[in-house]
Amino acid sequence: MHEITDAEQDAFDTDGAVPLRGVISDEWLEVLREAVERDIADPGPWFHGYIPDSGVGRFHGNVRIWETDPELRRFVTEGPLPALAARLMGSTRLNLFYDQLFVKEPLTTNSTRWHNDLPYWPVRGSQIMSFWIALDPVTRDSGGLEFVRGSHRDGIWYQPETFGKTKGHGEYERNPNYVDMPDIDSTRADYDIITWDLEPGDVYAFHAMTVHGAGGNNRNDVRRRGYTIRYCGDDAVYD
Repeated sequence: MHEITDAEQDAFDTDGAVPLRGVISDEWLEVLREAVERDIADPGPWFHGYIPDSGVGRFHGNVRIWETDPELRRFVTEGPLPALAARLMGSTRLNLFYDQLFVKEPLTTNSTRWHNDLPYWPVRGSQIMSFWIALDPVTRDSGGLEFVRGSHRDGIWYQPETFGKTKGHGEYERNPNYVDMPDIDSTRADYDIITWDLEPGDVYAFHAMTVHGAGGNNRNDVRRRGYTIRYCGDDAVYD
């Protein structure tokens, strides 16, 4: 069981994102990898794979997989992450929100646009977070996540936008209370951007309002299998 250090807690609270090393055991990693391959071979009902931007590679996406895969259900409820989520958010109660899969095969150049998560979701509260689990070695060149340090404390709700071309998904409804995401990639020097390389079993832990994004998998020798679980704490409500 990973024990959250004071430094990790401070980074989560202050920066809005922190890497946690070696959180997922080899045994659990094997369970997750097998589940990913099952979903790629026979996707669950919420499959939303994206069309490769360059015509090369494959970007497999899916959500709510735990609802139909007993092994993932066991992981998201009995694995190491629920206790870590409660500790990081300072919550006495925990609700599983949903899980999500992002697989960028080698040379899949699709980027994941800059965004914060909460504007996409029908929940509100300060105790809402995600874990992004690395099933492969992850670097910025293979599509590692990047975060704008402290952006979860800005209180800015960015207008949701689609993440790529996919069947059956139109544009998001405009919300007059949201603002458009600035072009961060063109003005990177204006932002305090943080990122970390991950090894299999490491995770990114981040707040639901932290602005983040990822590049494509530009490697020809590495898959980028990322499995994400979202949890809600005491003050989270449906909205």
